[in-house]
Amino acid sequence: MNSISRSLLILFYAIMMLEVSSTYGQKIDRSKKWVDSVFNSLTDEQRIAQLMLLRVSSITKNGVVFNTDKIAESITKYNIGGIVLFQGSPVEQVKIVNQLQAVSKTPLMVSIDGEWGLGMRFDSVQTLNQQIMLGAMNDGAIVYKYGKLVADQMKRAGIQVNFAPVVDINNNPNNPVINFRSFGEDKYKVAVYGVQYMKGMQDNGILACAKHFPGHGDVSVDSHLDLPVINKSRSSLDSLELYPFKEMIKSRVGSMMVAHLFVPSIDSTLNTATSLSKKSVTNLLKNELGFKGLIFTDALEMKGVAKFFPGGTISIQSLIAGNDMLCLPENVDTSIYLIKQAISDNRLSWDDIYSKCKKVLETKFQYGLAKLAPVKIENLTTDLNKNIPQMRRIVAENAITLLSNTDKKYFPLLLNNIPHKIAYVGIGLNKANEFSKRIQKDYNADIFNIDFKLKEDSISKIIATLKNNYSAIIIGIHNYRSYPSNNFGISEASLSMYNELKKLNPILFVFGNPYAIKNYCDAPNLVACYDDNEITQQTAADLLEGKIYAKGSLPVSVCERFQFGAGISEPNLIPVSPDLALNITQKFHAVDSLVNDAINQEATPGAVVMALKDGKMVFQKAYGTFNYDKADKVQLQSIFDLASMTKICATTLSVMKLYGEKKLTLNKTLGDYLPWTKGSDKASITIEELLLHQARLLPDINFDKKYKDLLSDHEDDDHMLRVADNLYNSNSWNENFNQQIKTSKLYPETKYVYSDISMILMGEVVEAITGQKLNEYVQNEFYTPLGLMSSGFKPLNRFPKDRIAPTEIDHYYRNQHLQGDVHDPTAAFMGGVAGHAGLFSDAYDIAVIMQMLLNGGKINGHKFIDSSTIQLFTAYNSNISRRGLGFDKPEKDNKTKKDPYPSHMASPLTFGHTGYTGTAFWVDPKYNIIYIFLSNRVNPNDSNKLGKMNVRPNIHDAIYKALGIE
Repeated sequence: MNSISRSLLILFYAIMMLEVSSTYGQKIDRSKKWVDSVFNSLTDEQRIAQLMLLRVSSITKNGVVFNTDKIAESITKYNIGGIVLFQGSPVEQVKIVNQLQAVSKTPLMVSIDGEWGLGMRFDSVQTLNQQIMLGAMNDGAIVYKYGKLVADQMKRAGIQVNFAPVVDINNNPNNPVINFRSFGEDKYKVAVYGVQYMKGMQDNGILACAKHFPGHGDVSVDSHLDLPVINKSRSSLDSLELYPFKEMIKSRVGSMMVAHLFVPSIDSTLNTATSLSKKSVTNLLKNELGFKGLIFTDALEMKGVAKFFPGGTISIQSLIAGNDMLCLPENVDTSIYLIKQAISDNRLSWDDIYSKCKKVLETKFQYGLAKLAPVKIENLTTDLNKNIPQMRRIVAENAITLLSNTDKKYFPLLLNNIPHKIAYVGIGLNKANEFSKRIQKDYNADIFNIDFKLKEDSISKIIATLKNNYSAIIIGIHNYRSYPSNNFGISEASLSMYNELKKLNPILFVFGNPYAIKNYCDAPNLVACYDDNEITQQTAADLLEGKIYAKGSLPVSVCERFQFGAGISEPNLIPVSPDLALNITQKFHAVDSLVNDAINQEATPGAVVMALKDGKMVFQKAYGTFNYDKADKVQLQSIFDLASMTKICATTLSVMKLYGEKKLTLNKTLGDYLPWTKGSDKASITIEELLLHQARLLPDINFDKKYKDLLSDHEDDDHMLRVADNLYNSNSWNENFNQQIKTSKLYPETKYVYSDISMILMGEVVEAITGQKLNEYVQNEFYTPLGLMSSGFKPLNRFPKDRIAPTEIDHYYRNQHLQGDVHDPTAAFMGGVAGHAGLFSDAYDIAVIMQMLLNGGKINGHKFIDSSTIQLFTAYNSNISRRGLGFDKPEKDNKTKKDPYPSHMASPLTFGHTGYTGTAFWVDPKYNIIYIFLSNRVNPNDSNKLGKMNVRPNIHDAIYKALGIE
């Protein structure tokens, strides 16, 4: 540590950790005291009963039937552990919850299977979007918010456990039980989104349950009816099906549900489901994978297991296998009797029961059942529906996927592009819906509803009418079934109609399960909408009219043409014409040579180069691989750690906006914005001095290996700042780091010293003014309205790891190969969000930001920053350096220097920045040129060969020359 006594700092942290440890210990003491008190009040039969969850309602031919009296009897007689809510109205359900909690000696664990919210079970509550639609989004942060909304619903209804998320990989399109309930077929996306859904719930007080272990995605038999068989090798399971469950365990999911599957590579005992197998539950899940949370069986009433273990024998086998809680046992009396008999026969032990009972009670304490209060009935249904329409809209805007757009006059479909009449054909409709109403109203379209029951002769007449009278035909596929049996209920007559109409170049919208798109893979203009509710229909109409652009990508493969990840994102940037692009590309051979030479010389394993001229994309190319072993090729969509480009693309952007809004003044001081600096020599530093790196601050704060002892190897309530895999910092770190800055030395004279501390402080100024975290503010004010898909902090919360370029193998204190966690150690200690580093992005999104700045703060009709503010910040602003405000600029005597920076052809108007990980952007307003270079040159070791070879400046020169500028 340059300016602070290491011994004093370590002592300070030791005291801090003692305080944290004391608080944590108090929580444990309270939990243990309550658990022991309740446990000691129970009889042995009641301790067995605490492991049971009973069904509250069922659907019969006479409607919903509640089992309230039967459950109350089991509560009174045995003190069962909990209940599972199913069908019924919210008020009915909550009244029953209150009634049963009132008669229960021990608070009941209330659970529900609410994968897409309470609307999945409760009538009068709107459903949220199903998981396959979430999987079509490219932003995991939305999934976290979705999980939080589900948690808010659950808490309002008095529920503690949600049997969600599904983290099965749906790699079988004919799966009759998972299918649309999965996030999709990509193991990385399933894992990332599963973790985000889980955290959204658990961070907000609801126990999540990852299901269905060890993976229910690749089956063609419904386990409700029979026992599915998965004939896969153990190595295949390890690499695919088990991957999301491993990631959920690493991220501290609180519970798991074990599936009813027969997987011979795990346990070949005939007719023994994984849920009843000790090799599956104890050996694999608990011992090998290290899961220590609560383990639920899947419903024991399901025929896939019940037929092989009748009566209470299934309960015995479930406990022997290692499960903690029995979901929906057939008979409480019989189960308890037989479990006691199994203990007498030494097949189970009382210690097993006691351990499981305490585990259940600990979970009850953790999720608030030690302080139980009746659920309020007033405004219940209204409260449960709160914010659902907004979430549906957010999901729809981010999920709807444009798969083909053969006729470029569509998306948007503008009336002045269509000289004659428009028809809307609603296949699957027998009456108007929101989509057809919009098309009729906005385009004065004629509407044709084609029910799936309509016969071929009637359809033939409609086809003849459509062929002769309309210049544009829009087709919607509606109201088909969610599961794939019988081709989703889509009639042969309607398919014949589509096959005739596709010759007319229609626009096709498919509203529902995307697997049904297999019927329409030859559509010239095709949109996957994933759902068929009113909000999704309105959003689809907005896409057609150009009010929004498509952001989604297919979460599953539906045919050879449309594989996982397919999707056209409407660009912010204009590509050049194919002829011009070919001509320009031929002039970029020098760029190819420079990048390939850098890769061959091991200056960087891979890179992306992008160039724009006059607002058009003239060159973009990905080179090399993520690692030198040639495993993963760099793609244009690859995401890189931008390092110090964060200073511009997050912090300075925010500062410019606040300056333009007169919320920030350059001649004001840190003391004006950050009260904690008062009384120190940092308080008088001006904002301008910080932005110019003339604040006399040290370059950075160094780290010592001893700090590793102050970190936690797991996330808990007191350590939530992720530093790297299995490494978390104390929540109070930022406050303590500020104290280090406050007491650090200043240089005696004003001079240019490039300082990370300056921009860390500027990030804090942004947060102080806006009342938002820097990552939230820049996301809300720039990235989301700009339509950026990749830019943001903490990328592992939003993207699978294999899309992110790895950086250094850190041997200093993280001792791992960094991938998705910020390379910069200070930003890492701050939890991945800082004013100087932490931003990740692909090249395209950076190009959009730079084009907005080059346009004077505008893009696509939206104004973000005043042009006068941009001119001020990007101009030379110092007499002693080349710097602008935040921005880097060319050397002032660039033309005469031996080694010009950043290019000898860059005009004095040029502005930009570089990043330590091997990144750069430069914008030249004189020639309307944008140059972006992204690499991971620090991977695997922090070599500066890229800098010594002048790779970035040489490519910059080559771009000018390719564009005819000498």
